[in-house]
Amino acid sequence: MQKTMRICIYGAGAMGTSLGMRLVRAGTPCTFVTRNAAHVQNLQKEGLDACLPADMVGTYDVIFLATKQRDNRAIALFLNAYLADDGALVTVQNGLPEAGLAEVFGPDRVYGCTLGWGAELVDGVLRETSTDAQKKLAIGAFGKGQKLEVLADLLKPAFSATVGDLREIRYSKLVVNAAFSTLSTITGCTFGTVAKKFKRQAITLMRETIAVAKASGCTCLRQNGHDILKLAANPLAGLFLPVVMKKYAAITSGMLRDIEAGRRCDVDYVAGAVVAEGRKMGVPCPKLERAVMLVHQIENGLAEIAPESILLLEEGL
Repeated sequence: MQKTMRICIYGAGAMGTSLGMRLVRAGTPCTFVTRNAAHVQNLQKEGLDACLPADMVGTYDVIFLATKQRDNRAIALFLNAYLADDGALVTVQNGLPEAGLAEVFGPDRVYGCTLGWGAELVDGVLRETSTDAQKKLAIGAFGKGQKLEVLADLLKPAFSATVGDLREIRYSKLVVNAAFSTLSTITGCTFGTVAKKFKRQAITLMRETIAVAKASGCTCLRQNGHDILKLAANPLAGLFLPVVMKKYAAITSGMLRDIEAGRRCDVDYVAGAVVAEGRKMGVPCPKLERAVMLVHQIENGLAEIAPESILLLEEGL
């Protein structure tokens, strides 16, 4: 008899819960783990297996990591005792978190996964910010990837799942997040408004991210059926941008919601991650670097979240 895999969603906030709920509905039991005691109780009331980190027991075959990245190393050191020796740590975090996680788990146990939808928890109620009947995700291996086929089989009943080169998977999403999440945070606008009103700034940030992606070896970055490499290089890219971003038009940045709630945001691990990789490879990203700095100024009360704050960014463009 084949062993039933133990699956953990660690960091069962909005995105983690959304991911886990779809797996459960497709017949894959999951343990939801979060530090939010009230959310644990709500999940348990719905008949789901949920607990606080302190109450975790045994080891898991797959751990989906869905926390913020600020405490990644401490979280990884904690989770290492709960991941089976032949298990898979699948990070669904944005940015480029795999290299740091591989320092703890080893490269061959680390996988990266990008989620093609948004979600938020409002007063304990989960709301997905995408209307797709079947959510899209992409997964790749950081190391040898012995479990990649197993993970794909696990995900496909619940999602429109694709397997690919991890670098291209990551940068396909980073091209959008580094530009749109950052500009949404600065202006307070939706992705759709950014695509229409601030398309020049968005394309500038996208092109810097693409330069880093190319230096990393990426040759194709797919987004909603479009090759972003070709789109961004087109002189008429601004005309196509609202069409490409139509699916995400109503979304606002999770970083914006963090700042509005009085929390530090993850800009250093999204746009900041691109800047850091660019430095390693000798690819300058002055506009992205200025955008990251402006987000920190907003965090520290030195600038406002407003469409007019784009003028502060313009000083660096």
